[in-house]
Amino acid sequence: MVGHATEKTEFDRIADEYAEMHAQSIAASGESPEYFARYKVVDVAEWLGSARSDVRRILDFGSGTGNTLPHLAQWFPQAMVVNADISRRCMEVSRSRFPDIASQYCEIGAQQLPFNAASFDLVFTACVFHHIPPDQHGNWLKELKRVTKPGGRLFLFEHNPLNPLTVAAVRSCPFDENAVLIGAGDMTQRITAAGWKAAEAVYRIFFPKPLAFARPMERWMRKLPLGAQYFVSAVNA
Repeated sequence: MVGHATEKTEFDRIADEYAEMHAQSIAASGESPEYFARYKVVDVAEWLGSARSDVRRILDFGSGTGNTLPHLAQWFPQAMVVNADISRRCMEVSRSRFPDIASQYCEIGAQQLPFNAASFDLVFTACVFHHIPPDQHGNWLKELKRVTKPGGRLFLFEHNPLNPLTVAAVRSCPFDENAVLIGAGDMTQRITAAGWKAAEAVYRIFFPKPLAFARPMERWMRKLPLGAQYFVSAVNA
């Protein structure tokens, strides 16, 4: 997770209980945290298509306890994943969960990423920006652009504040107490203002598990602003 200093302390404190808290907060969906972690990586891989094989270094910005790591390793086996977070304890939990996955860890501090310019082919960040104060979004989006190679991609996933079930889940989640949800339109504008190009929002997760048979229809619903989550794809051009 990435956020301000108080959230660093909070995520350090709840790191060992994070998985249980997360599962409870999304129980109404009928799905597990594993499902939500996996679909995001699959979406990225499918969006990239054949270009997926060109990805050699991935930054997971706000990697938390590592839910995304095994899926990134599966779908991008040729790439080194760098897990970056403000919470040292969350990263320790991630290491203990996935000791056999070759990856790197880096603690984030202050207002700058500890990486050289043009270090990554792909930046991935999942439900992180609602923990970052809105007045800091521009700084971090520019930092993510700085460390991304020319032609590299950003995939930023967030909760959709227009979805009532999502709002209820966030309100019931202890570690989302200070969360500020951001609409896809606002996030797309902020990404563009930070210098990214071709920013495009896609809405996801329209059907809970009991209606999973209808999920194949989501490919035609991507612009309907009712999905539980969305992602914005952009290019460092």
